[in-house]
Amino acid sequence: MLVAGLTGGIASGKSTVSAVLAEAGARVIDADRIAREIVRRGTVAHKRILAHFGGRILGPDGDIDRRRLAEIVFDDPHERRVLEGIVHPGVQEEIARRLERLRRENAGAVVVLDVPLLFESGMHHGLAEVIVVYVPEAVQLERLMRRDRLPQAAALARIRAQMPLAAKRALATRVIDNSGTPEQTRRQALEICRQLAGREA
Repeated sequence: MLVAGLTGGIASGKSTVSAVLAEAGARVIDADRIAREIVRRGTVAHKRILAHFGGRILGPDGDIDRRRLAEIVFDDPHERRVLEGIVHPGVQEEIARRLERLRRENAGAVVVLDVPLLFESGMHHGLAEVIVVYVPEAVQLERLMRRDRLPQAAALARIRAQMPLAAKRALATRVIDNSGTPEQTRRQALEICRQLAGREA
């Protein structure tokens, strides 16, 4: 089984690439989806987050309002570290469980760990490949402002709160340049998936 990491930055297009890789046959483990699952109402992580941040982060249905929580943690590095300290261990444990299950069920699979904070969490160590979805910061900024309807200062603060994409690109074994057309990005993702499958075979 070949295990690769996939990461990028906010509004870089990582989710689009992840979907293409899954469509091409890779088994994708989505860390963001796992994170949403482990903070649902009634979970230990939900209770710990609520105890620290208070009711201001809850939506009308009692679930965590991810947008509201993001506004808090993007503006405060200490609060971001607190949240990561609650969520990351549970995410890493669940990823390990899923990897073990895949290893038992399909030893010849190409598995892609879709992890936004792959480098920051240290989860890139030991992976066969690390794929970074890259766009220049100006493109990232424009896309984020349009997608989330953010003013420039707020969008830039969110980008700068993360590890720079240029730094991630320098650590990657493979880079997908998502500054062109969707079809150009798709072709790059499909070619990488083909090469990874060839390595595993």
